[in-house]
Amino acid sequence: MKILVFGGSGSIGFNLVKKFIENGHHVEFTYFKNKISGFKCHFLDITDKVKTMNLIKKTKPEIVIHCVSVPSVDLAETNQYLATSINVDGTRNIINSCKGIVSKIIYISSSFVYENKNKVNYETSKTQPNTYYGKTKLEAEILIRESQLDFLILRTDQPYNWIEKWQKENSVVRVLKHLNRKKALKEIIDWYNVPTYIPDLVKAIEFLIKKEASGIFNAVGGDYINRYDWSCNVADVFNLNKKLIIPIKSEELNIAVKRPNINLSNKKLVEKTGINMSGIYSGAISMKNEHIKTDK
Repeated sequence: MKILVFGGSGSIGFNLVKKFIENGHHVEFTYFKNKISGFKCHFLDITDKVKTMNLIKKTKPEIVIHCVSVPSVDLAETNQYLATSINVDGTRNIINSCKGIVSKIIYISSSFVYENKNKVNYETSKTQPNTYYGKTKLEAEILIRESQLDFLILRTDQPYNWIEKWQKENSVVRVLKHLNRKKALKEIIDWYNVPTYIPDLVKAIEFLIKKEASGIFNAVGGDYINRYDWSCNVADVFNLNKKLIIPIKSEELNIAVKRPNINLSNKKLVEKTGINMSGIYSGAISMKNEHIKTDK
């Protein structure tokens, strides 16, 4: 199968690239800042309509996986033009290019498309973003749903795993870095997430492609948890000093956007794939085991 991954140098994208190559697929991917030797990759800014179209015409992928997004929620709020250009206009460029090839499009979306309420959100729940980032991700989803292309939309939250040297830190890597250096770390007690172990997400995507599934799935882990408790669980798994983790409230931070607390149900995905999406404890254990195996 010919697969083109947009944003293939990022944490989710690169895990997908490696897995699909390992399974014998023809995989190419795009990068914006980090070219990776030994892989078939292309520099691309998805806001460039012509270059996006030319790449898809050239590669003729059966599957397009769209992992590109504006780098942060705060940046999306302070630079709304950039967020719209990447998340909305860039997605439109990919969609229009895929129509000529009739490629299936798989879009990595976000929990931020839902309302900020203390309830469990299912795929059929109301979408009403409270952040500009969430608004642009939802706009991109709508473009995909109305494109008449076969599609999968995966709404995920706080993806984590070991990272490559060029990739942005995730919450687990940040905790391990601080505690291994015996440095104190402030973690927030009133931000809740449903953290997602990236290898589980990759397995789910692989299964859904194989089964020719379509539609929207909440692709998240099994725990709705605040950042402080999440970090303490990671410290426990890696036998590190969790007393170095200092609980704070989000109001103490000087940030552009108040984070919504959004709980997602992964029931539909688990029932469809049979994959047990890891809770934070089992995800951390998998990371620890992978670290031990790599060291050997």
